[in-house]
Amino acid sequence: MTEGFNAPAEARDPLQAAGGLVQELHQLAEGLEGQPEALLNLLRELETLHRSIQDGAFRRSLPEDRRQLFALLRDMERNGGWPYIPRLQLRTFMDLLQRDDQQPVLQQEPPLAA
Repeated sequence: MTEGFNAPAEARDPLQAAGGLVQELHQLAEGLEGQPEALLNLLRELETLHRSIQDGAFRRSLPEDRRQLFALLRDMERNGGWPYIPRLQLRTFMDLLQRDDQQPVLQQEPPLAA
């Protein structure tokens, strides 16, 4: 049995499988050149997939530890950031996280009387 998209998930390297799928999607897009409606539908499907992964498995996989999260964000900033988040915004988020980590926790003051 050849390994490919139809191979059992445990028999495939996830990154290799993803790379193969991405290559197939590039070929599909090239084959749809000149067909704007079909390309638009492909883009919509890819956007739906992106949001599904982002809001599902990715979000559930984020580290809960602040230092591990910072390390992940630093790696994302170095290697191209998060899709749809410009690197500058990611850098700003990382700076805020780091600054927040260095400041002492202030006690919340009671609200002023009216």
